[in-house]
Amino acid sequence: MLRLIPRTIRGQLILGTALLQCVLVIAVFGYVYHQQRHTLQSRTMERVSYQVHLLSSVAGFEFQKPSLPNLQSVLDEMLVRRTIRAVRITDLAGNTLAYSSRAAGGEKAGIEKSAPPLSPVERRQLPLPLLPIVFDDGVHGFVGLDRIRVEGTPVALAWVYPDSSQDQVDLSSLLRSAFIFALLAIAANALFSLLLARSVTRPLRGLLRGTKLLVRDPEQTGIFPLKTTSMNEAGELTRAFNIMVAALHEQRSGLNDTLALLDSLLANAPIGFAFFDRKLRYVRLNQFLAEMDTLPIGRHLGRSVQEIFSGPVAMELADAIERVFATGVPVRDLELRVELDSIPENSRTWLASLYPVRTLTEGRRRLSRVTAGEEQKQRREPGAQDRTADAQEAQSQVGLVGAVFTDATDRKLSEGVLRRTEKLAATGRLAASIAHEINNPLEAVTNLLYLLRQQPLDDEALNYADMAQREVARVSQITQQTLRFYRQSSKPVLTSPAELLDSVLGLYQARLSSARVDVVRNYRDRVELLAFSGEMRQMFANLIGNALDAMPKGGRLTLSVRVSRRWDRPEVRGVRIMVADTGSGMTRSIRKRIFDAFFTTKEATGTGLGLWISSEIIDKHHGTVRVRSYAETAAPARSGTVFMLFFPMEGVASRTWMEANSHGAPLAHGA
Repeated sequence: MLRLIPRTIRGQLILGTALLQCVLVIAVFGYVYHQQRHTLQSRTMERVSYQVHLLSSVAGFEFQKPSLPNLQSVLDEMLVRRTIRAVRITDLAGNTLAYSSRAAGGEKAGIEKSAPPLSPVERRQLPLPLLPIVFDDGVHGFVGLDRIRVEGTPVALAWVYPDSSQDQVDLSSLLRSAFIFALLAIAANALFSLLLARSVTRPLRGLLRGTKLLVRDPEQTGIFPLKTTSMNEAGELTRAFNIMVAALHEQRSGLNDTLALLDSLLANAPIGFAFFDRKLRYVRLNQFLAEMDTLPIGRHLGRSVQEIFSGPVAMELADAIERVFATGVPVRDLELRVELDSIPENSRTWLASLYPVRTLTEGRRRLSRVTAGEEQKQRREPGAQDRTADAQEAQSQVGLVGAVFTDATDRKLSEGVLRRTEKLAATGRLAASIAHEINNPLEAVTNLLYLLRQQPLDDEALNYADMAQREVARVSQITQQTLRFYRQSSKPVLTSPAELLDSVLGLYQARLSSARVDVVRNYRDRVELLAFSGEMRQMFANLIGNALDAMPKGGRLTLSVRVSRRWDRPEVRGVRIMVADTGSGMTRSIRKRIFDAFFTTKEATGTGLGLWISSEIIDKHHGTVRVRSYAETAAPARSGTVFMLFFPMEGVASRTWMEANSHGAPLAHGA
C-alpha cells in the first residue's frame, strides 16, 4: 500500500487534494441525494394523500346513486393522471370491488382490470381507525388508503398506488447533474492543486538539485545562487539556502587555504614529519623526511618501520611508537643512530619526538555536553576539574602517532669537533709555550757550543761539538716553525709558496722518514704572493698531512710551484701549486664531499674540518682548486690524489677576482 503513495511533494499534494475532493463530493452528493429523496417522498405522500381523498370523495357520490355505482369508470378516469399507477376500491373487509391499473408501456398498452390480492402489509392497515393514511407496502412503494363515506357512514375503502417513475427520472437527472458538477469541481480543484503544487515544488526541486550537486562535488557552486521568484516560505527557504551555500563556500575557501598552508608547512618544513598507525605503518610523511632516509615517499606509505629500517634502530623506534599507543604519553628527544644504505661511509644521528594523535569517542562527546549548571557545580567542588579532565582523557583513544625527526648528525659532529678543536687549541698553546721556553735555553746551549769550539780541542771532540751545534740548530728551527703556526699575522704579506711548503715539510720530516715517503720538489719559478702566511701554511699542512695519511706504507709526495694562468680565464696570471701523492685515493662519492664541514673518513682522529677550512682559505685568497683522485679498488696501478691550486698574483688584493665577482661569476673550486 505504501508503494502507491507518491514520493514527491507534488504527487502527494495532488493525491491528497484529489482524495479530499472525492470525500467532500461523496459527502455532499450523499447529503443532496438524501435531501432530494426525502423531499420527493414528502411530495409523493402529499400527492397520494390528495389523490386518495379525491378518489374517496368521487366514489362516495357514486355510492349515493340508487343504481349500481359505476366504480370502474371512476377508476379509469383516475388513471388519466400520469402520477397514478393503479387504483382500487374494496369493501371494508378488503374484498376488491373495482380495480384499474396502467399496464407496462403507458396508455398505449391499455388498462388492466384484473386485481391482485391485497398484500399482508395492506391488510394490516384495514382495522386502523385513522384514515386517510399513506404507507409503504414494501413492494410497490407508497400506497394511499381512505374510507368512502355515504352520509358519514364508511361503506368502502379507496386505494391509490402512485407511479414514482417520473420522480425517479427527476431524481436521476438531478443526481446526474450533481455528479457532473462534482466531476467538474474535482477537475478544477485538481488543476488548481497542480498549479499550486508546481509553484510550491519548483523551488524545492531547485533546492534538491543544488543539494545533490553539492553532495556530488562540494566545489561545484556554478549554479548558485538559485533563482526564485516565490514570496512564500519556499522562496525564503531558497534564499536562506543560497546564503548558507555562500557561507559554506567562504568557510571552505578559508579551510582550503588553511589546509594548503598546513600542507605547505608540512611538506617544506626543514624537519621530518611522519604519522604511524597501530600496525606501525607509515600513513603520511613529508618530503624532508623522505630525503633524510633517501627513499621516495611512495616507498614509505603502507610500509612498517621494520621494512624501512633495519637493526636496532627499527626495534627502538617501533618500541617507542607502541609505548605511545599504549600509554598516550609523548616520547621526546629519542636519539636514533641510523645506518643508511645510500651513505655507507657514515652513520646519521636522528632525534625523534613522538606524540599521540587522539580521536574522540561517543562517550567523550556525551561528557562534553554537560549543562552549565552542572559545570558550575563541578567547579565549586574541590578537584572536580581534575576528575572531569581525567574522565575525558579516559574516553579518548590514540588513533595515530605523529613523529618529528631532526638530523642531529652535524650537531653531534660539531660537539665532538669543538671538543677536539678545544683540545687541539689547548695543545697548540701548550706547544707554543713549550717551544718558547725551549728556545731560550737553546740559545744558551748554542752560545756555549760556540765558546766550546773556541777552546783547544782535538779533532774528535771538535767533530762532536759541530754535530751538537747542528742538532741544536735543527731543534731551534723546529721551535721557530711551531711558534710561526701559533703566531699568525693579521695582515697579508708577500709570501713565497715554496718557502711555506718547505717549512711545513720540516715539521713532517720525522714522519716522512718513518713512513718512507719520497718528496719530489718541483719549484720552477721563484714567485711571491700577497697572502696570509699563517693561513697558507695551515692549508699546506692540511694537504700534506692528508697525503701522508693516505700513504701509511710509503710512496711519493710531489710538490710543484710554477707561474701559470687560470684555466677558464687565460688573461689572469697567477701561481699554480700542486700537491700530489701516490696513496690509496678516494672514491667518487667521497670526493664529492671532501670540502663539506665535519665530513671525515678518519673516525678516530679526523675532525672533518681540515679540507673545509682549506677551502675557506682558498676562497679568501681568491683562488680555485681542482681535485683528481683514483681509488686503489678502481685503478690500483694509478691510485693517488692530486690537488691543483691556483692563486692570482695579487692574492687577496686581486682586482681580476673582484671584477669576475661583479659580473656574477664567482670562482668556485671544482672537484
